[in-house]
Amino acid sequence: MLIVQKFGGSSVADAERVFRVANRIVDTYRQGNEVVVVVSAQGDTTDDLIDKANEINPNASKREMDMLLSAGEQISIALLAMAIEKLGCPVVSLLGWQAGFLTNSTYSAARIKTVNSERIRAELDRKKIVIVAGFQGINKYDDITTLGRGGSDTSAVAIAASMRADLCQIYTDVEGVYTADPRKIPSAKKLEEITYDEMLELATLGAQVLNNRSVEMAKKYSIELEVLSSIVHAPGTKVKETVKMEKMLVKGVAKDLDIARVMIVGLPDEPGVAFKVFSRVAKAHVNVDLIIQSVGRDGTKDITFTVKKSDAQKTVDALQEYCDHLGAKKLYFETDVAKISVVGAGLETHEGFAARMFEALSDKNINIQTISTSEIKVSVLIDDADADVATAAVHDAFFGE
Repeated sequence: MLIVQKFGGSSVADAERVFRVANRIVDTYRQGNEVVVVVSAQGDTTDDLIDKANEINPNASKREMDMLLSAGEQISIALLAMAIEKLGCPVVSLLGWQAGFLTNSTYSAARIKTVNSERIRAELDRKKIVIVAGFQGINKYDDITTLGRGGSDTSAVAIAASMRADLCQIYTDVEGVYTADPRKIPSAKKLEEITYDEMLELATLGAQVLNNRSVEMAKKYSIELEVLSSIVHAPGTKVKETVKMEKMLVKGVAKDLDIARVMIVGLPDEPGVAFKVFSRVAKAHVNVDLIIQSVGRDGTKDITFTVKKSDAQKTVDALQEYCDHLGAKKLYFETDVAKISVVGAGLETHEGFAARMFEALSDKNINIQTISTSEIKVSVLIDDADADVATAAVHDAFFGE
């Protein structure tokens, strides 16, 4: 079998953990498998490098930031390869460009265009374990690029897709995908399996187990994922197209604190206004989540939507001139909000889920500010101070004994 394994930064944070990971890889290799490993930067290395950059130039170009941040993975792949050498197995470490990752030129948030896996295949044919730096690639100008936070997950799935791997294993500091964050909700239950769509919703809505772009790619190329612990030897959670018919109707509760609410009050109630608002947001390269438009009254309407906190000011700046031109009464953003979501394919065909969620919040005297629904999720915006209590209450409503 060809197995792609990905280990996050916490899994290789120190020498002890590096050797623990090395032993896990060697065990897989000695079972007769071909093994490609994708590794993130150690521990807090990326954050430390960002701090170093800010000491020198807080406004450094994204190109130079990519050059700097790519060093973190270079350190971790070399150290892991050294550990595997010490354990007596043939191994080679490769940077993203050596492994054939060609990306576009959006520095700090590059998208993978193709993976030329010839070098990886050649090394596997030499019976070597291949260690690849995640999170990075090279563009058409031969500049190093990075894929953004969580990019190592995407790197692993991209290799699995390009090489038609039999399995892609994502090792984390938890034992799989849970119904909520087990570090915050002790009663959270581990799932044996979950569909791509459900996992994508959870990842997008704040669950930090898998990067949402990696799930999108796995679904597109039908790559079966397994999320499991790098510390505990135990079965993980399979992420795939279909799961057992007797599956749980609700798969998880997610909390997202990294959001801001943007509000535009008093826009003209006429065709084309929403298009012009969101086309300007799109030109600023901002992704929009929840969108609520009020019913027009007195010739005006209000539009409310959510973005990431880091994009809030940029969004308002992009809209300010247009809103002034239209005579909007107010344009502003708030960051003291949180999004709580319930996800599950069963929401589409079973009634009462939203009511159960709202009842749980009502029992804790938590006010709902905004509601959004789709076929497999219900999301609400609440005050961020209530986020932990709300998450626990909603989880207990669906998964309590």
